[in-house]
Amino acid sequence: MKNVSKIAALLAAVLMILCVTGCGDTAGGTPATPAGGGNSTPTPAAPTMQETPLTLEAVAAGTITLTHPWSTLKYKKNGGDFVNVTASANTISLAAGDKIAFYADGSANGNVFKLKIGCSADCYVYGNVMSLLSSTNFKTAVAIPNTTGYTFAELFSGNTHIKNHATKNLVLPATTLANSCYSDMFFGCTGLTSAPALPATTLAESCYDCMFSGCTGLTSAPELPARTLARSCYIDMFHGCTGLTGAPALPAESLAQFCYYKMFNGCTGLTSGPALPATTLAASCYSYMFYGCTGLTSAPALLATPLANSCYSEMFHGCTGLTSAPALPAESLANSCYSNMFYGCTGLTSAPEVLPATILANYCYDSMFEGCTSLTSAPALPAESLADYCYNDMFYDCTRLSSVTCLATDISAESCTFRWLSNVASGGTFTKASSMSSWETVAYGIPSGWTVVDAQ
Repeated sequence: MKNVSKIAALLAAVLMILCVTGCGDTAGGTPATPAGGGNSTPTPAAPTMQETPLTLEAVAAGTITLTHPWSTLKYKKNGGDFVNVTASANTISLAAGDKIAFYADGSANGNVFKLKIGCSADCYVYGNVMSLLSSTNFKTAVAIPNTTGYTFAELFSGNTHIKNHATKNLVLPATTLANSCYSDMFFGCTGLTSAPALPATTLAESCYDCMFSGCTGLTSAPELPARTLARSCYIDMFHGCTGLTGAPALPAESLAQFCYYKMFNGCTGLTSGPALPATTLAASCYSYMFYGCTGLTSAPALLATPLANSCYSEMFHGCTGLTSAPALPAESLANSCYSNMFYGCTGLTSAPEVLPATILANYCYDSMFEGCTSLTSAPALPAESLADYCYNDMFYDCTRLSSVTCLATDISAESCTFRWLSNVASGGTFTKASSMSSWETVAYGIPSGWTVVDAQ
């Protein structure tokens, strides 16, 4: 009996050791605590916004309406099962706090019919827009296929109820873009106060066309790091963004046709423009760029030579707060290059001391300073031979202008000085080339009542 008791005691001791050392194995016991404390199974990291599908979160009860839904479009409500969207089942009812995550597998947008997401009440928007291109691989996707273009065009256009979340960002991670891929994406989204990051450094044609046009609540613009531009890439991008107070840097040194056309048109809150380091211009590249920016008080330096057709046309048209014009060093001009550049800049008191170009082009200075009612002295004009319509209306309605130096000796080009000094000050001084005897004191020439002197 004593031996049996000893054997039983020994078995009990072995079992105790096995329990202490073996608990927590795959049999389902409690995991052993490792040295130093803590849990041996790490807590999963919270998903980043790039790992979160495009999501709308209801601030208040309402509905989401999906116009022209793609055939692969589906959604999850509050993490539930997938629900397919069709043309006849395209409305989602929401209670406050509901979250709708959207997925699709490729855009069906075209030039006419485009997917639009509308809200009847305020919704936060955040997450990765690429979940509309791949329901499974969106977390790592950075390329927008350039198939039909217009990939995300008009996606939230006219949706005045979408708003930025305080801590969850909207992500547009693509670095390879497609033609018109973001055009009109947030057009008229007046509730938007900040824009998503735009990391692409190489752009596509019209890729940001009207992207934030009419976003009156937008107070800051995203960084725009692109150095390789494309035709019309930034056209109308911030048109009418009246709350915008600062402009992003524009580092590109070689421009494309219409690339900055109307980019900040009507941004009345903008007080200064970005540096413009480009040395290679393109047709209409800066046309209308700051049109109607009445709060603009200073202009960026414009040092590029040579110029391109209409490159600066209408650039500062209606910028009534602008008081001085930048130097314009080009010596050889292009058609309409400065046409209407400072038209209606009623606060402009200082023009460049000289416009040094000696090789002019058709319409090059057409209406350049028309309506600049505070300008008293014109830049010196050393060119001897004029081009068709080159000075047409150049200083028309500059009612205080009283000093002009023009060294032209050949004014035979068509309408080259038509009305160029109409409605200026009633008295002033006109300095001409000593060899020039063809000036007239009519609509094409020197204002009557002005003193005419020869240049020294």
